[in-house]
Amino acid sequence: MASSKQMDIDALTTARREDWQRLAALAQQGKLSGPEADELIQRYQAGASDLSAIRTTVGQTGHGDGLSLSLSRARLRFTGTSTNVLEQLPRFFANQLPAALYRIRWLTLAVTAACALIAVISGLYFNANPQLLLHLGTAAELRKYASQEFVGYYSAHSTGAFAGQVWTNNAWIAAQAILTGITGIYPATILIQNSISLGQAGAIMNQYGRIDHFWLYIAPHGQLELYSIFTAGAAGLMLFWAWVAPGRRTRIQALAQDGRALFTIVVGLIISLAVSGTIEGFVTRQPWPWPIKIGIGTVALLAFLSYQWIIGRRATRGGETGDLEEFEGGAREIVAA
Repeated sequence: MASSKQMDIDALTTARREDWQRLAALAQQGKLSGPEADELIQRYQAGASDLSAIRTTVGQTGHGDGLSLSLSRARLRFTGTSTNVLEQLPRFFANQLPAALYRIRWLTLAVTAACALIAVISGLYFNANPQLLLHLGTAAELRKYASQEFVGYYSAHSTGAFAGQVWTNNAWIAAQAILTGITGIYPATILIQNSISLGQAGAIMNQYGRIDHFWLYIAPHGQLELYSIFTAGAAGLMLFWAWVAPGRRTRIQALAQDGRALFTIVVGLIISLAVSGTIEGFVTRQPWPWPIKIGIGTVALLAFLSYQWIIGRRATRGGETGDLEEFEGGAREIVAA
């Protein structure tokens, strides 16, 4: 069978050698006339079909690599170089990023619900067993945390420094959740630990009669911040699932395609966490009425949800998957038209 395949490729190489040489010559030629440009496109299409046949039959070969190089040069001749980064930004934010976020919308909601449930269970458990809170600190330390440190945390530093610190920390957590998503363990660990810690904080504040401060100070920035972290966890788990159940793709193809798409989410979450950090650093500490401060956080969350669900749906219907284009993400497998 292997010998038969090799004979087929040898026959194809012999029959198409002059065509491939002509393709290579046109691809490297300095200036093309109209007929030569048309010929280049025709030979490119034929060469792509030949390369697909070679790769499908015997995989990577010397002849195939040479043809691939000629095809790459030809493609650059009639498509031009990659566009300027500034020209790509509108498409990235209008199509690629919202499409990537839209892909994980249901998983994000599932993660949000699961984390909320874990936080509630954690809070109720520690509230019903307050002696367990003493593992987190002495009674005096817990009382100081509830009466001074929880609220004081929001005004202990200058607004700019505090917002920057919060943003850097949360953005790093989100990036880790996505970049280590292939493990499946680390994103889940981040989400569970974050939820348990949130429940513990609520239980401490409730034990010392400050549960109102807990909700009031969390609400302005926490809506967007927590949802962003849940989105990062969902992206990481989606990447893990692409490796576990790649479908008709190979695992390498699934990881490459989904990884490129989901890594774009890191950029979006850096921005959303910068917004939540700004709210936490500049809005929460203000002596404004709480409905105004919480309203600002709610508007920020609704803007993110609209971007994910409405703009993302529109981008997906337009054929976007969130994946990078060929010249941004690298060469893909060439297939016959």
